[in-house]
Amino acid sequence: MPDKIMLIIKCAKCNSKIFKYEKAGKGRVLNCWFDRIKKDYSVTEDENKKCKCGSVIGTIGIKGVKMKQGTFTESGTRVN
Repeated sequence: MPDKIMLIIKCAKCNSKIFKYEKAGKGRVLNCWFDRIKKDYSVTEDENKKCKCGSVIGTIGIKGVKMKQGTFTESGTRVN
């Protein structure tokens, strides 16, 4: 079973929280799958996910949010 990490994803512009997200495995965050988003602080506008400051963080797809690289930061801890 891959390592799981609980991430806090924040806006790179204003540092506000966007998601509390459970990531499985290693590597970059390219998508945030809906079933792994534990807490959503973002604003949904049309097919975009935005921070409350108005910065577009990603686009909504069928299974999750395709994240726009460079618009967010992440920090986290390993969970069992």
